[in-house]
Amino acid sequence: MSETPSDPIFSELRPRLVRLAYRMLGSVADAEDIVQDSWLRWLSTDRASVREPAAFLRTIVTRLCLNELKSARCRRESYVGSWLPEPIFDPADGDAADDITMPLMLALERLSPLERAAFLLHDVFGMNFDEISSAIGREAAACRKLASRARAHVTDARPRFAVGKEEGLKLATAFFTASRTGDMASLQALLSEDVIVNADGGGKVPASQRPHIGLSAAMRLHRQLARIFRAHPSRLIHYAIIDGLPGFVTIEGGNIVQTTALQIEREKVVAVYCTRNPDKLRHIIGALDSATSQRTTDAS
Repeated sequence: MSETPSDPIFSELRPRLVRLAYRMLGSVADAEDIVQDSWLRWLSTDRASVREPAAFLRTIVTRLCLNELKSARCRRESYVGSWLPEPIFDPADGDAADDITMPLMLALERLSPLERAAFLLHDVFGMNFDEISSAIGREAAACRKLASRARAHVTDARPRFAVGKEEGLKLATAFFTASRTGDMASLQALLSEDVIVNADGGGKVPASQRPHIGLSAAMRLHRQLARIFRAHPSRLIHYAIIDGLPGFVTIEGGNIVQTTALQIEREKVVAVYCTRNPDKLRHIIGALDSATSQRTTDAS
């Protein structure tokens, strides 16, 4: 993570700016870079003349993200296998309140950059359309239409049957136990008939190239994985809320860090999102390394 010098205004706004950039880009590292760039622009600005720093900085971040998305789309077209956004955890700054989950992040990915910006700025971050007009360089009426179109596309991705954190993590525990012990009967009982299993290895580590759609395909995959888990047991790090979904972090065979997030509806798992690409887990690997170092220091 890039460090920025102390500035009371920027420091207060920084978490929301990172959140906006992450929602636009689906990448923690890219979001941090964008916010660092916004800090440099903030430094060169006559800050005394800025009436609303929050709106000013959101505009800068949005424009930088729109520029970044042009190249990001090219990279996604050549991406190996399924693409998932970088996982983030149940943050302490109240991020979960904006109701952006993994399924909604994937829905945002299918929008045009301008639709995504208009939707996020209005529906998630509460900006009015005059502010959005300034941020993305379109008339306010056009921004309203962009947000409306985006809203129609992402409605189906919002949780229809919200699951509480405690219940979700209980199901995540049952899923981990059944899948890692080879208890296929218990695992099947947890999955919906139309479950989808996605894995993102980015061509860097082994992962399914295409989603496994439907209960039969998911069970066939997990029977194969059960043999791997017997030979190379998973090491559970902890259970967590990952991009708004219950799940867990593990270290798999070959010392591969993996996050698994479960979309749950009516007490059934309807989607499984496994992120294995090490490029997308650097912030998690770094956190694990820091925790290990701290434990070592405390023990000495």
